[in-house]
Amino acid sequence: MSLSVLFSLGAVAQRPHDGPPPAKPAADAGKPEEKPADVKALELPADKSVEQTITVHGKTLHYTATVGTIRLVDEKGKPTGDVMYTAYTLDHEKGSPDRPVLFAVNGGPGASSVYLNLGAIGPKHISFANVGDSASNPATLTDNPGTWLDFTDEVFIDPIGTGFSKSLVDEATSKKLFYSPTPDVQYLSLVIYKWLVKNDRLLDKKYLIGESYGGYRGPRMTHYMQSQLGVAMNGVVLVSPYLNPQFGDGNLSPIPWMITLPSITAAHLESEHKLSDAAMQDVIAYTEGEYATTLIKGPRDKAATDAMVAKVTEMTGLDPQFVKYSGGRLETGAFLREVHREKGEIGSVYDSNVTLPDPFPYSPDQESNDPILESIIAPTTTAMVDFITRTVGWKTDAQYYALSYEVGRLWDRSGPALRDGAVEDLRESVAADPKLNVLIVHGWNDLSCPFMGSQLTQNELPSKLAGQVQVHEFPGGHMFYTRPENGAGLHEFAEKMVETH
Repeated sequence: MSLSVLFSLGAVAQRPHDGPPPAKPAADAGKPEEKPADVKALELPADKSVEQTITVHGKTLHYTATVGTIRLVDEKGKPTGDVMYTAYTLDHEKGSPDRPVLFAVNGGPGASSVYLNLGAIGPKHISFANVGDSASNPATLTDNPGTWLDFTDEVFIDPIGTGFSKSLVDEATSKKLFYSPTPDVQYLSLVIYKWLVKNDRLLDKKYLIGESYGGYRGPRMTHYMQSQLGVAMNGVVLVSPYLNPQFGDGNLSPIPWMITLPSITAAHLESEHKLSDAAMQDVIAYTEGEYATTLIKGPRDKAATDAMVAKVTEMTGLDPQFVKYSGGRLETGAFLREVHREKGEIGSVYDSNVTLPDPFPYSPDQESNDPILESIIAPTTTAMVDFITRTVGWKTDAQYYALSYEVGRLWDRSGPALRDGAVEDLRESVAADPKLNVLIVHGWNDLSCPFMGSQLTQNELPSKLAGQVQVHEFPGGHMFYTRPENGAGLHEFAEKMVETH
């Protein structure tokens, strides 16, 4: 969220699983191309570290927080970009076993790693993206009881154009080197390689976590590092991943509608305090069975269609007429306008139970930005910049981009890479390494990257690979990890992976 965040992929009317409505473009989206200044003038500060302490579960952890950069160069050795990272490394006695290290990337494309860092697994956190959270909430960091620092060191990577990371070349070259799916995977993988060499960590156990579009990056980076850079991951965690967009045309295939129905139902069950794993297993069974069969039959079987519409109405709590006129096929954008219409509010594609007043309630289409996107930029930016510049003392007055619309504007979507998804790389990487395990985690309510997409992807894995890929769900939406009650469960799954693989 993006964050792991899929704002720049946009929604397609007949493919409701593809992601949320596009965010509003930057005001200067049409500005003329600017030539970069001298590289020296663009250089970021030298690496800086500070000693820190955190107490979690009764244990005091002493660690070092480092803000640093990895320099990227072209084939002639000319600097092309500086990638900033924030690393947390636990202090331990000399001669003790080497620590695992985890690398984290968020999504967008255009999101920094602040969301996984301060919202999920870093040693410090703030509250955001939940019901009642506001853009002006205090951005004061507190100890994170769900941090993974007790079992692995952590390195949060900000891709070029996000955080303080920056390109050192002109716009056209930047698009070629950084703002396209395959070059993005390649240079981020190289950053991991360079960090490992820089810090003498090549021989340690290595893990990768990616959220949203970072969940698309994750399998592709794993396979690229494994097969091209000679660096093997021991485990991969995909959080609300944009994994497999190839679900077919909603006019012919039932799968696009099978993807959205369970998450919409989960949101309704949660609003009535009835959400549970058992309830969702019934929802999944209906979706994979009678619902899919009825959609395939089409409206000529009127009795089956009427029964399906009645069942969907019951499951979702939506207006019967709305469900009837949609034929039981619930398109994401229409649902988000409808579900809270009586209250004059609009739901977030990342968690439809998180709402804001709709500033344009009579418009036929959503004109406002997503409610969660509207509320997360200020607190996450303020907290991260204050930590970097004041606590760590890595001084810069450059603008920090928690979420860069400029990166979204420049991103190349023309090739097949995004449409093809990352499942091929997922299959190839686990097939090449029987010890590699993949943990996929979702929030039940997420409509930007619905859990059912990963569920169906796992269902289709060859039997020899299926045991290496797990899918688990939690109450909540795209950033379910921001709910304090989910931190312990996510920590348990990840710690078990590191301990056993």
